[in-house]
Amino acid sequence: MPETKEIASPEAAAVERWEQETLAPVLKKRPERSKRFENVSLDEVNRLYTPADVADVDFEQDIAFPGEFPYTRGIHPTGYRGKLWTMRQFAGFGTPEETNARFKYLMNQGQTGLSVAYDLPALMGYDSDSPLSEGEVGKCGVAVSSLADMEILFDGIPLEEVTVSQTINAPASIFLAMYLVVAEKQGADWKKISGTLQNDILKEYIAQKEWIYPIRPGMKLVTDTFEFCTQHVPRYNPISVSGYHIREAGATALQELAFTLRDGLEYVEWGVRAGLDVDEFVPRISFFFNAHNDFFEEIAKYRAARRIWSRTMRERFGAKSERTLQLRFHTQTAGVSLTVQQPLNNIVRVAIQALAGVLGGTNSLHTDAFDEALALPTDRAALIALRTQQIIAEETGVAHTIDPLGGSYFIESLTQKMEDGAMDYFEKIDAMGGMVEAIEKGFPQREIQESAYQYQKAVERKEQTIVGVNKYQMTDDGTQIPLLIIDEGVRDSQVARLNQTRTRRDKGAVANALEKLKRAATENENTMPATIEAVAAYATLGEICDALRDVYGLYEEPAF
Repeated sequence: MPETKEIASPEAAAVERWEQETLAPVLKKRPERSKRFENVSLDEVNRLYTPADVADVDFEQDIAFPGEFPYTRGIHPTGYRGKLWTMRQFAGFGTPEETNARFKYLMNQGQTGLSVAYDLPALMGYDSDSPLSEGEVGKCGVAVSSLADMEILFDGIPLEEVTVSQTINAPASIFLAMYLVVAEKQGADWKKISGTLQNDILKEYIAQKEWIYPIRPGMKLVTDTFEFCTQHVPRYNPISVSGYHIREAGATALQELAFTLRDGLEYVEWGVRAGLDVDEFVPRISFFFNAHNDFFEEIAKYRAARRIWSRTMRERFGAKSERTLQLRFHTQTAGVSLTVQQPLNNIVRVAIQALAGVLGGTNSLHTDAFDEALALPTDRAALIALRTQQIIAEETGVAHTIDPLGGSYFIESLTQKMEDGAMDYFEKIDAMGGMVEAIEKGFPQREIQESAYQYQKAVERKEQTIVGVNKYQMTDDGTQIPLLIIDEGVRDSQVARLNQTRTRRDKGAVANALEKLKRAATENENTMPATIEAVAAYATLGEICDALRDVYGLYEEPAF
């Protein structure tokens, strides 16, 4: 049988002609700067992208119009022409009083949403006076140990009118309870409250490592918040599935996309098993992505995320509501990309990363401050970060049209590559039994470790340039950066308030509430009502976590 010769498409033939007639003579005289060009994920970037690279991309099925399935071009038909993204600067340090003042300062400067950073003891479920908290109180976020602290944190901030994001995971249900009790004391209607709880315990086991309980009890607490919020706080997002920390741990853009979305699917599966209706609770699931240095790769990642989520929710879970199919996400610029060397360069990095988030259609955005590689941001640095967003929104014109890069051969090719790669990861994880089982086997952890190692080696070989670090170094750039120093006296003031709280509260009510919580956990009931009762009685964070530790135990990461 004679061999059949594959006929090149007109597009491919045109590329071949260009390479031979136009490109080749130039390369002969002046070779390119490198034999291989790579993005931040160490994937090769082609010299040129043409219609041949998107021959398999169908406009109606894969790209479509804004506000229409599969939402590649955005979930809103008007994009930012109707409403700008929420400018939600992450803030928190020292005492609740200090953070409250920072919140009000940023809101007075035009910030449109609040985002709370809690300190390490809070993230790990310990009170400020715990011996394990020493040296960490108020250092990486605000110190909160009880309802008394939360009341001060949001003093003068109407929670029915302001959306607040809380970055807290292992003890997230306790912080949700504190937030709701404070709102109730303000006279707010729970059904009108909107905001977001990070509450993403899977990425803690994968990347950030701030866990308390074993994986399965941790997942039970998450589904408890789903059920409770669906019934009582319907406008609140009980989870923000976070790829940000996965990326910060060294994942590639593709791994961030795949592991984050697969985490999201795992939460949906656990919610369905708990008896929840997909079209009732999934619309309140939000996502949180990183914006790293590779401009086009990041934009493609966001576009692919919307497409993958909509298709998977429809095909895998039979979702019917448009809100269920529409992925909403927050973006934060890459903290891991900030450098101590020549720190003012970070202003440029942040602006470019933020622009990628906007061109990718983010729904809300945090821009890092230029001094965050050195310390928590000062007022001045935080203001520059906010102004960066405002300049992008008000001066550049990028918000005038929807998905301005849609149709780009490069962007559409990258978007398709992201989707294909994520689906490959989905197949591997599904074959293991799901994301919980994959984490127990150490699969995503090993994948991220290997990517981080390879990237670091590329930096050391100077194949990846970091300006000011491995190229264009300076011994002293003459910049004097004033730093925000957290005084050790923060712990003293927090311990004093804790002692005062314990003295004034009804000890019997606290004991009864903690027993109810233990019973709810033991009997596999929803733990939120008992948690709210304990919080309202001024049980401390450490006491509530200890009650659950008694039932669930502690997680210890195995050696992979």
